[in-house]
Amino acid sequence: MMDASGLLAHSDDHASMMSVQSIHPNPDTMSKLVRRLKALTLALLPVEVSPDRLEDPTSRVITHQVVSSYIAAAGDLIEALPYCLLRARKEFMWEAGHNPADYGENLGRAIACEVLARRVIHLAPPDKMHAMMSSRFRHREVDGDESERLSAIEIAIDSHCTIFLSSSEAQDVVNDLWCGRLVQKHDTEHGIEFVPSKHEGYDGFWSHLSTSRLSVPRYQNIFRIIVWLLFLFIYSQAVREPLDKIDPNYTDFDKWEVVMYVMGLAFAFEDIQKILKLLIFVSWRAIGFWNIVSLCIDALLMTAFCLRVAGISSSGPGNYNLRLKSFQCLSFVAPLIWMKVIPIFDGYKFVGTMQICIARMLQESGIFFCLLALLGVGFLQGLYALDAADGQGDRPAEVVHVLIQALLQAPNYDRFEISTAGLILFYLWNVATVVILLNILISLFSSAYDDVVEDAAAEYLAYFADKAVGMIRAPDQFLYPAPFNLIEIVVGPFEYVVHPRTYATINKYVMGTIFFIPLAVIALYEAELDPSKNKWVKNWLSHSDQGFEDDPEAQDPEPDDEDAANGLRISRVPFKELISVFPDTTQSSEAVILGEVRDLKNQIEELKKLLLEKNR
Repeated sequence: MMDASGLLAHSDDHASMMSVQSIHPNPDTMSKLVRRLKALTLALLPVEVSPDRLEDPTSRVITHQVVSSYIAAAGDLIEALPYCLLRARKEFMWEAGHNPADYGENLGRAIACEVLARRVIHLAPPDKMHAMMSSRFRHREVDGDESERLSAIEIAIDSHCTIFLSSSEAQDVVNDLWCGRLVQKHDTEHGIEFVPSKHEGYDGFWSHLSTSRLSVPRYQNIFRIIVWLLFLFIYSQAVREPLDKIDPNYTDFDKWEVVMYVMGLAFAFEDIQKILKLLIFVSWRAIGFWNIVSLCIDALLMTAFCLRVAGISSSGPGNYNLRLKSFQCLSFVAPLIWMKVIPIFDGYKFVGTMQICIARMLQESGIFFCLLALLGVGFLQGLYALDAADGQGDRPAEVVHVLIQALLQAPNYDRFEISTAGLILFYLWNVATVVILLNILISLFSSAYDDVVEDAAAEYLAYFADKAVGMIRAPDQFLYPAPFNLIEIVVGPFEYVVHPRTYATINKYVMGTIFFIPLAVIALYEAELDPSKNKWVKNWLSHSDQGFEDDPEAQDPEPDDEDAANGLRISRVPFKELISVFPDTTQSSEAVILGEVRDLKNQIEELKKLLLEKNR
């Protein structure tokens, strides 16, 4: 049988590999390929296999021959093979979650599909790898509907495939998307394809001066960092307004308040638009924790603004009270907006890993809060009933406060000293929460932290892929970053009354005028300073010994002229002779032993033939 790399090379003769972008199999064909791959995986793993044995690069289960079989199983649809393997992985994970008796078996099959997808991408020709990772496909769902269009990199992000996303091939694609070497191409059906950027040459400053570069995730991230730091400064100045103007009769908006509320309105429009586009064009699964935090910030800012306007329009004591409530709402915004600094700077590995740990801990704490809610309702009902039994029942809110204070290590035992039953019940609440539930929470936090730290590099790479792709998944052909998206409200209606080319021209001139300075900085960087395009910058930033491992001069070096004249030599033993005794680390020890046994059997067969011929 032809090996895996040979099959991929042979596939270049097929039309599907000649032009990946021109081949779009229909959903039914994709579903048939997924079912075939699942049948292959069931034949490969009929019993439970440890995940460690499957993830091992020298696994005896997923060998080169197995990878070759999966590549051959795809036929002319090799460019869709990674997508279908990851789709099969997702279905195996669903089956594992809904069939606990076979959880181990299906988990192993899911991991096998993910490892196979990574091996297939690793064997792909360099000129086909990006297309295999970023081409979008549909499949037929169980209910008969067509799925949303997704690429292999997107389905890996949605399914949290750390094995696949931590591969060098996947990270190459993610980095190309992050730096703008791969960009969005919009079609008439509001879909997108990722294609190579036309700005990849060394054509000078003006060729890189394009409004489309604002949608590159790297530049989006830098722009958002600057805007968010500016917003933090403006917010800090706005909340000082009650201190600077103590007069309760003061009713005018402060200048910092005006800017803060305008920026808050822009952020609200951006967040709502982003969530709506994710729901329409992607999936609700793409909505994350920070999207919810952003909506909470927007809601609090809008509430504070409405209370402030109501206070200004009223007179007398109502003005002061509404103004006070407005700034009380703003005080709740402070922890959230400072917390939003974390996802802004999560491009740095330390901050990103810390965020992953916190997110995993919050997920694990769901069990704790479910148990706490059930116990809380029970003890609240019991304590309230005991208070009501003596004819002097307190309000339920007061009982709730007592229970929360006890949970936060400040129990008030004097509150129930007149009732022995109530005191016993309060003791039980403290034992159940402080001694049992809080220790369960600590154990869950510890387990979540260990899981993340144990594979911190892969977890961070998967998170970074999610961040980079998430910025460009929702179709937005003309990107106006907040707070400039308020201008888009004025320009947007022209889309429905003018020709698409005219609308594109309007956006080009508007964006070029507003963002000329950042666009000029981007063009200058890409044309003159980007290390990936300029050799002198690359040589200046890189170490002199980087990238020469395969250089013959590095393998068999010779001394300088003076030392050579003195008879000194380094390469008395050639490099090839040195590595000839190295073990083959690409195969497991069992595979090496089996290979040697196979060679020995062949030699014995040859010896038997020679003996038989001699006896004749």
